Amino acid sequence: MLIRDGTLADGRGRDVRVSGERIAAVAPTLSAERDERVYDASGKLVLPGAVDVHVHFREPGQPHKETWTTGSRSAAAGGVTTVVDQPNTEPPTTTGAAFDEKAALARDSLVDFGINGGVLPDWEPETLFDRPLFALGEVFLADSTGDMGVDLDAFRDGVERATEAGLRVTVHAEDASLFDESARDRPDDDVDAWSAYRTPEAEVAAVDRAVAVGVQKGARVHVAHTSTPRGVDRVAEARMSCEVTPHHMLLSRDDLDDLGTFGRMNPPLRDEARRRAVYERVADGTVDVVATDHAPHTRAEKAASVWDAPSGVPGVETMLPLLLAEAAADRLTYERVVELTARNPARLFDLPDKGTLAPATDADLVVVDPDDARPIRGEALHSKADWTPFEGHEGVFPELTMVRGHVVYEDGAFGPPVGRNVRAPRPASEREREDERRH
Repeated sequence: MLIRDGTLADGRGRDVRVSGERIAAVAPTLSAERDERVYDASGKLVLPGAVDVHVHFREPGQPHKETWTTGSRSAAAGGVTTVVDQPNTEPPTTTGAAFDEKAALARDSLVDFGINGGVLPDWEPETLFDRPLFALGEVFLADSTGDMGVDLDAFRDGVERATEAGLRVTVHAEDASLFDESARDRPDDDVDAWSAYRTPEAEVAAVDRAVAVGVQKGARVHVAHTSTPRGVDRVAEARMSCEVTPHHMLLSRDDLDDLGTFGRMNPPLRDEARRRAVYERVADGTVDVVATDHAPHTRAEKAASVWDAPSGVPGVETMLPLLLAEAAADRLTYERVVELTARNPARLFDLPDKGTLAPATDADLVVVDPDDARPIRGEALHSKADWTPFEGHEGVFPELTMVRGHVVYEDGAFGPPVGRNVRAPRPASEREREDERRH
């Protein structure tokens, strides 16, 4: 395919040629070759596909919430070409056998993927690290919810083993000892109670603990879904990395009257002043990555009391469209959007063939019309969760999404599942062909 007359994130007009699974050329003008499909991108942006390093596609264990098929379709329709699935599935991805079970299900993915391993008291690192893991995480440090929490000794052990294996460690940082138990006295219909309960101080304290262990062990620690400006700053001071979600960028406790329990997540929504401060750090370069923490639940599950509703919101399909709408409104630059969603996650997580539009890299790309912002509607999205916390927000959605040169989404239609594990070794014949292209 030749994508003609597109505009890159930095404003340069370029043609992009895709040959096989790779980008063959990026130049001001390229002549069409025989039998080559020509895609007219006049007036449109051509961007590298997003790398979402934090999703929960729910398989195995809870396919009624999401599957690899529905989750990856949602990703493709939102311009995400690589996802990283977290370990808190059923069973949790803490053993080699559990990894194999999830990897078999992931063959249904339309987009490329990584699989994170997890840490529990009875985890099996000897078998787990034999598999092509993406990273160790989401490690729940001092988290009181679910069955994934580990104490500090187990966390140190996990960080040490991951560092020996050359893996980055993704941490869910909340210190349950600093949760405000008095908030539990609030009535069941007080939707702000969850934000009051899981305090900002709980996040900051756990971030301090996580980065301290990382510095001590010489590890690469990545803090997931950072929701406080102080948390972001502590990560930056320690020269570690962090991610911020679109919901912590764009929503606050002021939105809870409208969202109700559909706005419950971990960490919770913060007050408006903190939200603005986090957004500023996203815009100015302090934050490394925007990732979704895509955590779908059914409407029936979320329609419970604030203390009984599960935490989490869907987001893999709306991340890039929301950020592109912010850029169209001049609140972010398109270059910053690419840096947050593609270039930085690929660099931090050792994906040299992802996150950029350059010759010999994977042809993971999206084409969008920056002037085609439209209201986001949950019923039009492709996750099994047919709702979104961003109902009515503006989004700029892709017209075309390609994964390694395969069209996986175009004008509402999906291609076949072509996703592969980005950590899995490629066949020798494929590596030889790629070496030839590079040289």
